[in-house]
Amino acid sequence: MNWFIITGEYPPQPGGVSDYTALVANGLAQAGDQVEVCAPKACASRANGGAIRVHELPGGFGLASLRELNAGLAEGGLERQILVQYVPHAFGRRGLNLPFCFWLYSLRSRAISLVFHEVAYPFALNQPAAHNALAVVNRLMALLVARAASRIFITTQAWADPVKRMARRATPVRWIPVPSTIPVEPIDACQRAAIRARYNPRGSGVVGHFGTYGRLIRDSLAECIGHLAENEGRCGVLLLGRNSQEFLSELLSVRPEWSERVHALGELSPQALSRHVAACDVMLQPYPDGITSRRTSVMLALAHGIPVVTNAGHLTERFWFGGDAVSFAFNNQPLTLAGSVAELLGNEAKRRRVGRSGQALYSQKFDVRHTISALRSPT
Repeated sequence: MNWFIITGEYPPQPGGVSDYTALVANGLAQAGDQVEVCAPKACASRANGGAIRVHELPGGFGLASLRELNAGLAEGGLERQILVQYVPHAFGRRGLNLPFCFWLYSLRSRAISLVFHEVAYPFALNQPAAHNALAVVNRLMALLVARAASRIFITTQAWADPVKRMARRATPVRWIPVPSTIPVEPIDACQRAAIRARYNPRGSGVVGHFGTYGRLIRDSLAECIGHLAENEGRCGVLLLGRNSQEFLSELLSVRPEWSERVHALGELSPQALSRHVAACDVMLQPYPDGITSRRTSVMLALAHGIPVVTNAGHLTERFWFGGDAVSFAFNNQPLTLAGSVAELLGNEAKRRRVGRSGQALYSQKFDVRHTISALRSPT
């Protein structure tokens, strides 16, 4: 197959969609397909090379970019499969790029596969009018791209009904969860012990968190870490991911006595990140809207077989409740989350059971092979 992937993010730019697109592009190339990735210049690097051709678009999906996209499609012929990684704000113009969506709609007679990573900015009565205006335009954009697509993929089942209402009646809408974008790196007992000793010399539990420490989670996460630091006196906390060091600095400015207990490593190489996650006893992964199949941060823990403490929310899919794949705190209250972490730290048999169940669920539903199979399927 001949793929023409359009994305607003691509390495070396960091981000979940960036990492996901690179993973998918490599998976398709390894399956023997031809792959060209089109992304803004600031988001793409020719260093990828090899079987994947990276086309750097001028500007932020303005008219110059659209001209180059047209030229690329004409060069490849009608057999090219167009694959759009759709996030409304990733295509520039502050999430208001209607021209790009109209351009995609003009191609609706072609084979277009659309992956909805996000659909639209939410409405809310208590937010500024400008934000609700953005929500209106985002819905028009989503309608246009959904009507353009011959196939639609959603990364969480919570979006199935609204997306089906926007799509053409004959357009299939299929769920493809987001896999972990970090390969599982081998780690032996000595390496694991060395990491644990570095971040918890007391020799007891290590609780990890991986994320970007956005404003919607910072207060809750800080309070949860506080409960662990005050009440689970022998555990260490390891903060991983972009912005983790800045987050820790804020914590220590208020509670400097936590400096021996809470550590932050910032961004790590994929290999180092994998090993540090594997050294944790529990991963604490709360989400404002609940755990969903679009969260690469939770997929990282599941792929490594590390038990996860998380919370349910209005976007959480039903299948999460059917077993021990994660340990649920059924609300996003820090005290409840910390209590669930403490319970796992004190019960090794349950930790092992939850870790094994999560890893089995990952292999069954989330592994990247399912994504590649779905994309390459003719239906």
